[in-house]
Amino acid sequence: MPAHDAGTELPSSDSQPAPTEKRSSRFGNGAIVFAVFLGILSGLGTFTFGYGKGASYLSNNPQSCVNCHAMQDHMDSWQQSSHHHVAVCNDCHLPHDFVGKWVTKADNGFFHSLAFTFGGYKDPIQIKPRNRRVTQGTCISCHGDLVHPLLPAVNGQDMLKCVHCHTDVGHAGR
Repeated sequence: MPAHDAGTELPSSDSQPAPTEKRSSRFGNGAIVFAVFLGILSGLGTFTFGYGKGASYLSNNPQSCVNCHAMQDHMDSWQQSSHHHVAVCNDCHLPHDFVGKWVTKADNGFFHSLAFTFGGYKDPIQIKPRNRRVTQGTCISCHGDLVHPLLPAVNGQDMLKCVHCHTDVGHAGR
């Protein structure tokens, strides 16, 4: 009988061939599933961005707001309004500071696309309280010299909203 080290098996002539060692993969199955999921998500995102004309929302062009049919009435009423020649949608519906503008644009873009995709919005569409505050702030930003004596002495105190009296300024006939 041949001598061998303990723990070392020698192949026997009557046994089946030793199973081949499974090649170790650099990446496991989880990494492959993750890569496939990431690819699908990227593809859907790219398709949605292109189909929804996503690049147009980075502009200041009012036509981008009517990419969605739900905004057509707002566009039509804006074209009849007194602000048509001096302000576009972003001037009244987005804060005038850089960070606030892009945060609000991203927030609105996400929830608008969600609502329009799944149909979860009122017809006619309604402005959210947060966006109503933004619009009030932009009114004051542009007309601050004129309305400054009418503003509350302390920030945050109640005051009438500008559109309470000036309902047709941004969207005539609404």
